[in-house]
Amino acid sequence: MSLNIEGLEIPQTTTAIYLERVLTAPALQFIKALQVKFNPTRLELLQRRNHRQTALNNGGSLDFLPETKAIRDADWQVASTPKDLEDRRVEITGPTDAKMLINALNSGAKVFMADLEDSLSPTWNNVIQGQINLQDAVRQTLSFQNEDGRSYQLKPGGELATLLVRPRGWHLNEKNVTLNGEAISASLFDFGLYFFHNVHERIKRGTAPYFYLPKMESHLEARLWNDVFNFSQDYLKVPRGTIRATCLIETILASFEMEEFLYELKDHSSGLNAGRWDYIFSMIKRFSNHPDKILPDRSQVTMGVPFMRAYAELLVQSCHKRGAHAIGGMAAFIPSRRDQEVNDQAIRKVTEDKQREVSIGFDGTWVAHPDLVPVAMKVFDAALMDSPNQKSKLRDDVKRDVARLLDTNIPGSSITEEGVRHNIRVAIQYLSSWLHGLGAVALYNLMEDAATAEISRAQLWQWIRHKAKMQDGRVITAELYNQYRQEELDALGGPEKDNYRQVVTLLDGLVLSPEFAEFLTLPAYDLLRDAR
Repeated sequence: MSLNIEGLEIPQTTTAIYLERVLTAPALQFIKALQVKFNPTRLELLQRRNHRQTALNNGGSLDFLPETKAIRDADWQVASTPKDLEDRRVEITGPTDAKMLINALNSGAKVFMADLEDSLSPTWNNVIQGQINLQDAVRQTLSFQNEDGRSYQLKPGGELATLLVRPRGWHLNEKNVTLNGEAISASLFDFGLYFFHNVHERIKRGTAPYFYLPKMESHLEARLWNDVFNFSQDYLKVPRGTIRATCLIETILASFEMEEFLYELKDHSSGLNAGRWDYIFSMIKRFSNHPDKILPDRSQVTMGVPFMRAYAELLVQSCHKRGAHAIGGMAAFIPSRRDQEVNDQAIRKVTEDKQREVSIGFDGTWVAHPDLVPVAMKVFDAALMDSPNQKSKLRDDVKRDVARLLDTNIPGSSITEEGVRHNIRVAIQYLSSWLHGLGAVALYNLMEDAATAEISRAQLWQWIRHKAKMQDGRVITAELYNQYRQEELDALGGPEKDNYRQVVTLLDGLVLSPEFAEFLTLPAYDLLRDAR
């Protein structure tokens, strides 16, 4: 469908409400302007990722960049923090469906990250309806009614969580919108629509558009976002520095450039977040050709292991040195209102995890379920007392240590048969849900999203590639994977159940390919159809 915007097309089936509320001609003119100006740089930076991967595959390693040493050594601070982002002690995250938005904003958390990325399956309906829901949330008119008649509304006059939005990463396209026949950047599309429709309303309400920026691997990618922000603020005639953005440090390459990320976004920066699950995935991916970087069962790769602890401590040190917030990682455990034992275990593990984070110096943390908000809040309240954060905890004892950041040796760890089987089960069930339009799935008392599914399939590939041995001495081979995959598939109902045949073809291609696939969401997106 053409909207008389030269070269730009959207699906013919796009509904009238989507055109009226989201895909207006002025909004799409803005999207086109972003795409024309910034997509060439985006593509260059993605190619740069490939070059860095080739160097690592050929035996290279990582280090802090000599060309940015002056930035790390200089005395500078990020912009002052807006009042409604000073206290971020507990943040809840989730996709942009109406019920999730309402429950999260009402949850008592200080911040809600509305996710257009890893916990959202990007069907056309999910992406555009998500934008409508965000518009209504900003204006506090959002409501929802379940099929059983239960209704949900935002608390009238109550204190709602501060809204942040996470667009999709630089590597993703939005296939439903093309410019001169080429799919446009999903990052620019998600950001552009939210910013265009909500910036003035946010300012009128005494706040501003706040964002989380995912999957970056270089400070040059953060610089691109900063350029996008400046252009966008000029385009819509709002002061530069209105936007605030928190960078997710969820790639191993980014951990060597944390201060540079803050510097590039200095006037727009609101801190860094320890995106732990994607970080583990990135360690596997970027060192996929290194047999000395084999990781054990996913359940054994905790925040207490050497390379994860080093990364967390350096993140806090980098942020507090520059006056920025350091936000901890996701507690993926899901409490149960029916099984007291499961509930008690989730609360215990989340409490231990958050106590570790607050002792390291984090100013806040993530949870995935409203019932965990008070659990995490209790830990941070006890540590922070009356202070909104602990940015004064400078962690001068933490030094830049390449060896610690890359130390994947985990004493006493192992790969078990159950670990292999668990990865297969999670991958099959998550991919099935994702292809049905559901991007956040509770499996085995954990909240799984694209990041955790990435770990599952990446570990299977890594173990097969390097002929890793299980605890009992057996070598993990393609044949063993095929055996376990068939047995787990049969236990789940067999290949004829639902979309499992398609899912297994996709998973086998990811796990058994001689080359490591960058992201599972890239081939999966080609298969994605709008859920009906």
